[in-house]
Amino acid sequence: MSAQPTEGGATCAIRYHPRMPRTARVMAGIPAGNRSLYRSIRFVVGDPTAIVEVDGVRTLILRDIEMERAKRHARATNVACPRDFEPAGGLSGDRETATAQALAECLRRAGVTEAIGDRTLPLIYAEHIRHVGIAVRYDADFGVSERRSKDEQEVAWLAEAQAATEQAMRMACELVANATARADGVLEHDGSTLTSERVMTAIDVFLLGLGYENPQSIVAGGPVGADCHDHGHGELRTGEPVIIDIFPRNRTTLFNGDCTRTVVHGEVPGELARMHEAVVAATAAAERAVRPGISGEVVHRATLEELSRRGYAHGQPPADAPDSWCGMTHGTGHGIGLDVHEPPLLDFKGLPLVESDALTIEPGLYCKAIGGVRVEDMVIVTRDGCRNLNALPTGLGWR
Repeated sequence: MSAQPTEGGATCAIRYHPRMPRTARVMAGIPAGNRSLYRSIRFVVGDPTAIVEVDGVRTLILRDIEMERAKRHARATNVACPRDFEPAGGLSGDRETATAQALAECLRRAGVTEAIGDRTLPLIYAEHIRHVGIAVRYDADFGVSERRSKDEQEVAWLAEAQAATEQAMRMACELVANATARADGVLEHDGSTLTSERVMTAIDVFLLGLGYENPQSIVAGGPVGADCHDHGHGELRTGEPVIIDIFPRNRTTLFNGDCTRTVVHGEVPGELARMHEAVVAATAAAERAVRPGISGEVVHRATLEELSRRGYAHGQPPADAPDSWCGMTHGTGHGIGLDVHEPPLLDFKGLPLVESDALTIEPGLYCKAIGGVRVEDMVIVTRDGCRNLNALPTGLGWR
């Protein structure tokens, strides 16, 4: 085997025999937004970037000013910039086009005959690869199955994100639990009405100080919480459930936390206590069902069976259902990682679980007359079960 002549440029650092067909795996885009590409290289950059792998050798192509940092931190055998693979006709002045041209030229110099792209590969890269006579083939699983089975670093980053999420959750739940109730039942904090919006803002500020960006949290009190899609609004009241769901992203690792707890200020009404007891039991039943090879549907059915055994319904309520109707209206959970919602789903037709899947387990019950109750933990699928990353209590009282 011999290296291809450089024609005045780099060879992509890949040796090949000119008569042998060669296949490359390619990803491209902007790692700060393309989660699959970021997961592959573990390097955040906000400019067009490409990674090509041939025979286990990984060459990263990115902007020249990022090269030294990439050499220290990126998962790549070699680091180059578009100028290192400038084609005969020169590079475009547009960064994305130039990166696509360089990727195509890198593949050409390496003698690649077929490039396999993932579902995120932008059309501009595929077009430039084809332009130099290399076939492009789509692999629907490339970059997807790899993201499901988390490695040690990813599990550590998820655990870190979940720990920060739990800190924010404790702060928010204690804020509600320790508020002062006016005569009309409305809660106050520091002399002003305590609203869902105020708690959301407190969560945002808290997480910003920990290095997290936070999409709008759910702080849904009383009957508002009966709609599991409502983020919450308005006054919070004593004796009513407040669902708090926080799912921030670490600004450095880009991995997410996701945790839900329900808090009640003051006395807990009897039916609300029964709802909560059922949800906690359903969470435990779901976690007991988790193991590799078991489908997400099996885990979901374990949740529903526990709730049904305690007299609660599931699915969407009938159109003529009374306000006292109480049931679970969503799936049991979902995968999590670089996105808050990733495969697999813990729901009907859910896929088989694999070892090191990261999952949320989040049963809930919803009743228009009372509100909602939801408890959510994050687990990692292990060889014979799962490991729970949460340490927070699941009770309704937080004083």
